Amino acid sequence: MKMLKNVMLINAISSGATGLGLAVFPKAVAGLFETTATMPFIEVGIFLLAFAALVFSVSRGNPMNVRAVRLVIVLDTLWVVGSAAIVLFQVFPISALGYVFIGAVAVWVAAMAYLQSAGLRQISVSR
Repeated sequence: MKMLKNVMLINAISSGATGLGLAVFPKAVAGLFETTATMPFIEVGIFLLAFAALVFSVSRGNPMNVRAVRLVIVLDTLWVVGSAAIVLFQVFPISALGYVFIGAVAVWVAAMAYLQSAGLRQISVSR
């Protein structure tokens, strides 16, 4: 249970920090992506802040709500799939560096989903 709580806390902190950065510094991020559109970064930032609050809340549960943990894993997985599609099909007119950032974040989120799944399996085995 401790591993799952720790991974979820790391997920909450990294999601919150990323969301805060996107929401507060959208022009700087847009510059790295070589676009003038800032609203998508603000919107994603706000989503990530809400997601971070959800993950943090779930991570503090005692006992942890297994259904809520599964929801977080599903949301992380959807993020990875969506990011993979964006990178693979290059659906936005952004820089190569922008696509690298999207891919790197997707790898991190995939690691969070994997580790959360592993932690959930540990809970199931110990019960």
